[in-house]
Amino acid sequence: MYRAVRWYLRELTDESAYDRYIAHLRAHRPDAGIPSRRDFERMRTDQREADPRTGFRCC
Repeated sequence: MYRAVRWYLRELTDESAYDRYIAHLRAHRPDAGIPSRRDFERMRTDQREADPRTGFRCC
């Protein structure tokens, strides 16, 4: 039961996005470097800020 609750909370808060991104890189671009968690979060923030359709949202 704990694992199911943990999975649900990670998906709800998008905490698992980094894990999904790393799995995608390893499957589709095995020669690409793996960014650190910090670099990944910076990249996501930069992409959100640059998207004129949604604008930047903090919450």
